Amino acid sequence: MPAADPLTDLGVLARPDGGTLRLWSENATSVELLVFDPADLDWAVDRVEAVRDEHGVWEASSPLLVPGSRYGVSVDGPTGPGHAFNPVYTLLDPYARGLARADDGSWRGVALGALDDGSWQRAPKPDTPLDRSVVYEAHVRGFSRLNHEIPKRLRGTYAGLAHDASIDYLKDLGVTAVELLPVHAFVSEERLLKQGKVNYWGYNTLAFFTPHPQYATAEAQKAGPDGVRREFAGMVDRLHAAGLEVILDVVYNHTAEEGLSSGKTYSFRGIDNAGYYRHDAHGRYVDTTGCGNTLDFGNEAPSRLVLDSMRYWADELGVDGFRLDLAATLGRGDHGEFEAGHPLLAAMLADPVLSKTKLIAEPWDVGPGGWQTGNFPAGFTEWNDRYRDRMRDFWLGDLRRERKTGEDGSGIGRFATRLAGSSNTFAAERGPLASLNFITAHDGFTLADLTAYDRKHNEGNGESNRDGSDNNNSYNHGVEGESADAVVRAARRRSIRNLLGTLLFSSGVPMLTAGDEFGRSQRGNNNAYCHDSRLTWLAWDAEERPRFAPELLATTKHLIRLRKENPALRPVRYKTFGERTPGASNMDWYSADGDTMTIDDWNSPAERTLQFLAASTPMTEPFNRILLVVHARETETEVVLPAHEGVGGYTLLWDSGDEMPDDVSAAPERALPGDRVAIGPCTMRLYRAEDA
Repeated sequence: MPAADPLTDLGVLARPDGGTLRLWSENATSVELLVFDPADLDWAVDRVEAVRDEHGVWEASSPLLVPGSRYGVSVDGPTGPGHAFNPVYTLLDPYARGLARADDGSWRGVALGALDDGSWQRAPKPDTPLDRSVVYEAHVRGFSRLNHEIPKRLRGTYAGLAHDASIDYLKDLGVTAVELLPVHAFVSEERLLKQGKVNYWGYNTLAFFTPHPQYATAEAQKAGPDGVRREFAGMVDRLHAAGLEVILDVVYNHTAEEGLSSGKTYSFRGIDNAGYYRHDAHGRYVDTTGCGNTLDFGNEAPSRLVLDSMRYWADELGVDGFRLDLAATLGRGDHGEFEAGHPLLAAMLADPVLSKTKLIAEPWDVGPGGWQTGNFPAGFTEWNDRYRDRMRDFWLGDLRRERKTGEDGSGIGRFATRLAGSSNTFAAERGPLASLNFITAHDGFTLADLTAYDRKHNEGNGESNRDGSDNNNSYNHGVEGESADAVVRAARRRSIRNLLGTLLFSSGVPMLTAGDEFGRSQRGNNNAYCHDSRLTWLAWDAEERPRFAPELLATTKHLIRLRKENPALRPVRYKTFGERTPGASNMDWYSADGDTMTIDDWNSPAERTLQFLAASTPMTEPFNRILLVVHARETETEVVLPAHEGVGGYTLLWDSGDEMPDDVSAAPERALPGDRVAIGPCTMRLYRAEDA
C-alpha cells in the first residue's frame, strides 16, 4: 500500500483528556460513536455524530474516550442487495485493542493506551534464520493445561506457556519457534453453541487486534483488556529471552459473522457489508473459505486492516511471524482470482516491519483455483501439502498396498524430490526454504494415529463422522486402533520414527505438531476442532502418555540435534548444475549397490532403497557432508556404501530401527566406502561422511 494511503490511523487514539475514533465505511449514511458507562454496557454516557471525509473515513471525538473506556458504533445506510445496515445494533470497532461483553451478548471495544510505557525492557527478537528453524505448532490452552509442574492458576494460559517449565521443555526438545493456533479473540460458531460444543482451535475471529481474553489468567482478565494484553506481551518477551520465536496462526480470510442467514452481526457486516465482504452480482456472499463469508481483498480497506493488524502484533506485541490461514483468499483480487502479485501480498513483502518477520502461507482455499502451492511470491514460505502426502504415502500408503495387493508402491524418485526440497514445486530463486515441510498439523491425524487408523473416527464431533478428511494416507499396520500385538506395535513405532526422521532430514523448514514427539493420540479423530478436553490437551504425566513415549521423545530430540549439527541437511538454495552455489548442498544419489542412480532406478515403482550423499557449500558454517540411507521394504537388505571423491569413511549417527538413539560418541559404528552394510526392514540410517 502507498505511504500516502488515506486509510491511516483507523481505530481509537485515546488520550487522558479524551480521544478520537476513525472508522471506515464507504457506504454508510451516518455513523455515531457511543461511549458506555463501565458498569453498565447498555448505557451510553456520550453519543457523538461522526463526520465523513472524501475517502469514506468517519471521525468522532469524545472527552470520555480515554484509556479503559468502553465504546461502540451505530451505523446506518442504504438497503438493498449487499447492504446490511441496522442502526439498532451496537457494533464493534474492527480496530478495537480490547473487548468487553454486554449482558445481551453484544461486544464493546475497549480503548487502550500505549503498551510500552518504558517500565520494562524487552528482550531482543531471536531472528532465527529459516534454515535453522524448527517450528513447533501448539495450542496455548492445550499445551500447558495438564502440566502439574506449572501452578494451577497459570495452566492453559499465556503465562503458562511462558512458565519456566514450558520454556525448559521447548528448549530441551530443541525447537526454535512456537507457532500458536489462533490467539486473535474469537467466538464459537452458532451451530456449535447449539450443540453444546465450542470452537477449540479458534479459527473464527471476532477481533483482529485483541488477544483472546480466555487464554489469559484469571488475574489478568480481572485487570481488564490491558492486563490481558500485557500478559500476552510478557509471554512473547519471556520466550524471546529464551531464544524462542513466536509465530501466530492468523485468520484474516473470514470473520466470526458467518453467513447472512446463519451468523450474528458483530462488526463488519453492520459497518459496511458491501465493502468488507465478497459478494456476487445478487448481493450473496461468495464463500471461498467454507466458513460462511470471505473478506474482499479486491477492496483496499480489508487489505489495510490486515496490514495494520499484522504490524500491531509484530511491532507492539513483538511476535516474529505469521502463518496465514487459507492464504489463497488473501491473494484474490477484483475478479476473485488468485494473483501472486496481489497488492496485499506485495505490501507484506515491502513493509519495513512485516518484511522482517516470517511469512508462512497456507497456500489454498476452497474457491475456484484454490490450490496454489508453489505460486506465492519469493519471501513467503508455504505449507507444502505435496510433501505431506508424498512422505505419508511412501512410508504408510505404499506399505499398505504392498501388504494387501502385493503391488509395488510409488517408488523412490518422487520421495527423493521432496526430500531434497521440492524443486519441482518452488521456483529456483525461492529455493528449498520456500517449503514448510510437515507430516501432521492440528487438522488431521496425529503422528501416532497415522500409524494406527485407516479410517477417521470423528463420531464425537456430532456430525455423524462426515467431517474431516477421508484421504489421510495412513496405515493401521493390520489392526484398527489400539492393539496388544507386539509385532504391530513395533511396526507402528518404527513408522513413526521413519516419518520423524524424514521430516527432520528433509531440505526446507520442518514443522512438528505438539505431542507428536511423544506419540500423542486423539483416538482416531482427525478433526478435533470442537474438543476442549483431554482428547486435545497434551499429557504430561508418564502414566497418561504411551509406554513408548520416553524413547520417542529421546529420538525426536536426537533428530532435531542432528539437523542442527549438520548443515548439509538444511541448504538455503538449490544447487545449480555445474556451478558452485553458496548455501546449496551438492547432492549425489546412489542405489543399494553403491552405483549412481539411473533413470530406470528413479522411475521404477519397485525401487525402494536409496543412498543420498549431501555436501554443504559453506557460507557461515564449517563444511559438512552426510549420507542418508533409506530402505522402505519389510525385508532386510544390504547396501554397498558409495565411494565418492573426498570421502574416507562413514560414522553412524542414527538408525531408525533402534527404539532409543544410541550414544554414538562413546563407540560410534564406522564403515568404509565399498563396505557392505546390513539394513533392517523399513529403516533409515544417517551417517556423517568423513573426509579422506
